[in-house]
Amino acid sequence: MEHEATHHIPFLKEALIFLVSAGVVVPILQRLGLNSILGYMVAGIAVGPFGLVSLFDTLFGIHTQMVTIYDIDGVRRVAELGVVFLLFVIGLELSVSRLWALRRLVFGAGGAQVGVTSLVIAGCCLAFGLPMAAAVAIGVSLALSSTAIVVQMLIQRGRLASPSGQMMFAVLLLQDLAVVPVLLIIKLLAPQEGSLLQSLLISVGFACVAIPAIMILGPKVLGPVMQFIGARRDRDMFTAAALLIILSLASLTAALGLSLALGAFLAGLVFSDTEFRHQLEAEIAPFKGLLLGLFFLGVGMGIDPRIVFNEALTIGAIVIGLMALKAVIIIVIALAFGQSRAIAVEAGLMLSQAGEFSLVGIALALTLGVIPDPIGGVLVAAISISMALTTALAVPIRRISSALEPKEQLMTQSLEESPAEGHVVIAGFGRIGAGIGAMLDLQRIPYAALELDPLTVSKARADGLPVHFGDARRADILAAAHASSAIAVVLTMDSAAANGAVLDAIRREGITVPVVVRARDSGQAHALYGQGADSVVLETFEASLQMGEETLVAAGLPREAAHDLVAERRAQNVALLEGATKAHAS
Repeated sequence: MEHEATHHIPFLKEALIFLVSAGVVVPILQRLGLNSILGYMVAGIAVGPFGLVSLFDTLFGIHTQMVTIYDIDGVRRVAELGVVFLLFVIGLELSVSRLWALRRLVFGAGGAQVGVTSLVIAGCCLAFGLPMAAAVAIGVSLALSSTAIVVQMLIQRGRLASPSGQMMFAVLLLQDLAVVPVLLIIKLLAPQEGSLLQSLLISVGFACVAIPAIMILGPKVLGPVMQFIGARRDRDMFTAAALLIILSLASLTAALGLSLALGAFLAGLVFSDTEFRHQLEAEIAPFKGLLLGLFFLGVGMGIDPRIVFNEALTIGAIVIGLMALKAVIIIVIALAFGQSRAIAVEAGLMLSQAGEFSLVGIALALTLGVIPDPIGGVLVAAISISMALTTALAVPIRRISSALEPKEQLMTQSLEESPAEGHVVIAGFGRIGAGIGAMLDLQRIPYAALELDPLTVSKARADGLPVHFGDARRADILAAAHASSAIAVVLTMDSAAANGAVLDAIRREGITVPVVVRARDSGQAHALYGQGADSVVLETFEASLQMGEETLVAAGLPREAAHDLVAERRAQNVALLEGATKAHAS
């Protein structure tokens, strides 16, 4: 017994269950048609305390207690780090200038959404006979949407920088800022000896001081630290330093009465315009992905199928009513702030669910006795189901938005003036797209570039470049760019999913021009060749070929011979990729 206790590893069972879910169960569910977020939720239902263990004592000869996680709160506390790292990556993708440009939507539209939604939901609760305290707690909690789900789906589809993506992110950012006041309001509703109004004012004061201080002092303090660490050329040390900075700033804002996620977001903003941005994103991505998976697993674990079955009509009515009400409110607010119908409808439908902080608010209200236990259990189930429904409805929502956007409101900025034939269409005008455009200019080859980042489009057009705001996945945008009569289409977006979606749209429209696509690895290349790409360029492979050529020249080989060897190696790799793709297809 002493030997067994000595070698006991805390939470080993929970870690193994999660890794099996992430590495085996979720991929199988994805193969069956579920997206990864919904897959994690389904897996969470199965391994949670209301799942398999409540149905079977043994399954396939295994005691179900061995594959069940009982500590839901513990999982959620650890999984909150997934939201923290997600907000850090979002901060890296933004910049202070872009965030400042969104201030009207953040504080105007976002503030109006939280305030109006809270009042309307609280009013509905009062109409159904709930006490004032319970109605207010439910109203402020359900006004919040899911940052983790919505932003993750926007990133996966390459739409975070789109106008609708920016609208959604602005509202979600204000909701994250509102988490602290929401929790303090819920505490204020419970019997207290002290005044929490004072605590609320103190937290707001801390926010007004801490946020500017981090943004001003952060680059001056953290920049030299990362330069010192980077000079050591030790990846493990760099990763450890990055995690230390993120968690330190998150802990600082939490200690000041703000949220962990806010500190992480500010850390991302600090590094967004530095030379460390891309390396930090690469180092944090695995932590973010795994912990977000754990977060969605925890959401699924909180769904009790027995409550859902016994209270199916009540829960269904709450889910439908909540999502319809929030959608209408957000659509009206978005239209009032000058957004198009398509953007307003997409934002309203995508933000209509309750979120992770709604669960936190309801849990706190239950603990303080503000909400009765039976109502709390029904609300937790309804919140979780609304989050799951959003992941399932994302594609239809996008189709509805596309159908509502008339051609005269596409904001393509004179795309019809692009060449009718003999040109190149570039989808994505980041660093790679801009570099390709510069080479085409040198050879006097006309091109038309499509980009979804308004700031990038504005800067490029100010320089006189033929860059237009437009979504290359849309048939009417491809037609306006005369893609069918182009000499080539080049897809340069960062997201493989976005490149694949554009490639599908091109082939679906019967456009047969050569399509050159950017990919990060051979797995993406195989998939893109299978979708009909004519040429796929591997970023890392091309970098290695260029460095290899320079190394051969430095070793004494004539430039022409080194160039021929590199060309032969490139041709061999292309043939290998194409052959493997054809073999897999057959």
